[in-house]
Amino acid sequence: MEGPDLVKLFVGIGLSEIKAKETAKNTNVSANLKTCIDVASGLSSGEISKNHGMLLYHIATKVKPQISAQLPLLSRYVVEGKIDSELRLTAAMEYLISNPLGDVDIKAFEESCGVGIVVTPEQIEQEVEKLIKKYHSELVEKRYRFNVGPLMSEVRNNLKWGDGKVIKSEIELQVLSLLGPKTEADLAPPPKIEKVAKPKVAKPVSSNKETIEQDSDSASTITELMKKVQFHKPGENFKTDGYVIHEKTMDLLKQHLKTTGGQVRTRFPPEPNGILHIGHAKAININFGYAAANDGVCFLRYDDTNPEKEEEKFFIGIKDMVEWLGYKPYQITHSSDNFGQLYEWAKLLIKKGLAYVCHQKAEEMKGFNPVPSPWRERPIEESLQLFEDMKNGMFDEGAATLRMKVTLEEGKLDPVAYRIKYVAHHRTGDQWCIYPTYDYTHCLCDSIENITHSLCTKEFQSRRSSYYWLCNALDIYCPVQWEYGRLNVYYTVVSKRKIAKLITEKIVHDWDDPRLFTLTALRRRGFPAEAINNFCAGMGVTGAQMGVDPQKLEAVVKDTLDLTAPRSMVVLVPLKVTILNFPFDGPTTIDVPDFPKEVQRGSHSVTLDRVIYIDRSDFREVEEKGYRRLTKGQAVGLRYAGLIISLKDVKKDANGQVVELEVMCTTSATCTEKPKAYIHWVSNPMFVEVRLYERLFQHSNPEDINEVPGGFLSDINPHSLSVVEAAADKSISGSKVYDKFQFERVGYFSVDPDSTKDKLIFNRTVSLKEDAGKS
Repeated sequence: MEGPDLVKLFVGIGLSEIKAKETAKNTNVSANLKTCIDVASGLSSGEISKNHGMLLYHIATKVKPQISAQLPLLSRYVVEGKIDSELRLTAAMEYLISNPLGDVDIKAFEESCGVGIVVTPEQIEQEVEKLIKKYHSELVEKRYRFNVGPLMSEVRNNLKWGDGKVIKSEIELQVLSLLGPKTEADLAPPPKIEKVAKPKVAKPVSSNKETIEQDSDSASTITELMKKVQFHKPGENFKTDGYVIHEKTMDLLKQHLKTTGGQVRTRFPPEPNGILHIGHAKAININFGYAAANDGVCFLRYDDTNPEKEEEKFFIGIKDMVEWLGYKPYQITHSSDNFGQLYEWAKLLIKKGLAYVCHQKAEEMKGFNPVPSPWRERPIEESLQLFEDMKNGMFDEGAATLRMKVTLEEGKLDPVAYRIKYVAHHRTGDQWCIYPTYDYTHCLCDSIENITHSLCTKEFQSRRSSYYWLCNALDIYCPVQWEYGRLNVYYTVVSKRKIAKLITEKIVHDWDDPRLFTLTALRRRGFPAEAINNFCAGMGVTGAQMGVDPQKLEAVVKDTLDLTAPRSMVVLVPLKVTILNFPFDGPTTIDVPDFPKEVQRGSHSVTLDRVIYIDRSDFREVEEKGYRRLTKGQAVGLRYAGLIISLKDVKKDANGQVVELEVMCTTSATCTEKPKAYIHWVSNPMFVEVRLYERLFQHSNPEDINEVPGGFLSDINPHSLSVVEAAADKSISGSKVYDKFQFERVGYFSVDPDSTKDKLIFNRTVSLKEDAGKS
């Protein structure tokens, strides 16, 4: 039936013309609805009523593929009046999806959706009366501000199949009878209730570079987010969209539940051929976070099937980063643990006629319209022998592969399951010269580990059907694959190959260079793990790919460090200042709070002497409009010192460079005019190295040839790193690697691993970015 005929058919059951046209465009829904209408028409002597039509439409839009064979049953019950509401219909479909195989137990089916149960208006009236009595005092006190929603729920709990409209009407009637008509006081706006300020939580800020808006399911913490996520319950795999059910499915699920005890099981399966980056942080948080939020477990599984690119430092680095983010793997496993089982399953596929040995070259198999393999239908015994020969090293690399007889959603035909690589494996040595691919290994290792939720990024959606196909072809437990949108950050690259190129070109120093967005780099730069986790939570779990400006992550980092990083005074570009009328006989000690707004959290001592150092940016020889700090005619306060200094003289070197200021001071108590600004300073300082980082790339998408025609290496920001010798208060002298501070009025900084006992080195984590004219 063509489009116009379908529209006419759908209008005939009560759909509006607009809704009918929209429905006709959806192939699955329109096919379902036509089936329902055909069944209904065969059972009804006249036209299908609008009420029946709406219920048939509900079936067509809500039915899952697993129970589509029951469309005639559902349609018949609607036309016969046995299912007369969406409530009963939803219950009927829930029963069918929970019992997807075999003949329907009609008695149990009818009980599940209340067939034959009639709830009379009298029953509803009596039930509402009980509740009005129960809440009588509260109703009289709150009158029409009383929330009747819970009353509706209580009545529905006791009278499951009662008509919702009748229940609502009866409640309204009895409330009116009790309270009488609304008075002016009832109609007046409710009094404003003072909101209690919530504790400050690091949240992302908006960015016009984002591909999508922040997901409505976002949260402040990953635990909060994962409590909201609606995935299937363990053992209810068959209820999810697209899950393939066969005659052994339910038995395999029962066995799976017996093994796991109904526990949620996830896994984080990185390839150990590079360092984890910010996108992996989202994957770690979703997999470990979902398991933790549901009292489950998460495996760390190294997908070590590509021996030529794997190094021990990557195995160690991955584990370190997972633990740094605060997660402990339930078990650390390797795909290579299962090489023997994977090989046996590959032989079973061949025996079933579902896999074959192919001799096409890699370039012949590339693309979406490759030439079909001439060896696809070779005899099973021949493929078995050739596969054995592959294992025994009788072919050159690239001369033979094992391919599976399945087509991926994206149209790719017969993906490779095994290829030949004469490379020693870090764990199995020279035992194998054939190695399984991701397409083959991933789902089978998930099955072996009894994973309940195989959570992966959206690009793997096209492999979901082959995931289910392969588990079912081998008659083994099949987990459920769920996809979420990948996280991309602008102004960086995360490709392992491109980062390696940046390192070899000496643009960055290593994988942990703080200008990169690898997790080791972010840790070195001073990003707290908590901030990264909260940033991921703020992104939500959405199917859309996200593009995020680094400022969004930095905002969360800043909010986190604001609560945790003690304050200290450090002058990045020191300028000597001599106080001519220093009011003390010698150096004096001042007690300075670590957190000025929360003095109870502790303090540290700083020295104030006749000679101090201020930042060069806090002095202007020539007064400028809007400038609020030290000039010839403008005094400035010294933070915590209780002194206000005014310029007396400027000393310069032979080149005219200002080298020292001489000032006079007054105390804050005796000063008649409050200064416009208070600046930070140090006295008797220690000198530290400070590395100031900016964005590594100049354009938001350095890999986009439309934005950067010369390629990402041509887009390097020449000012991405500058190093200064800063004057610091000695209170930070005992700092350890990764200790974090707010350098007052400057930004947040972290101690770098290059530091020695003789020289501290700090990395700028994120700037405070105060207005240059403010204190």
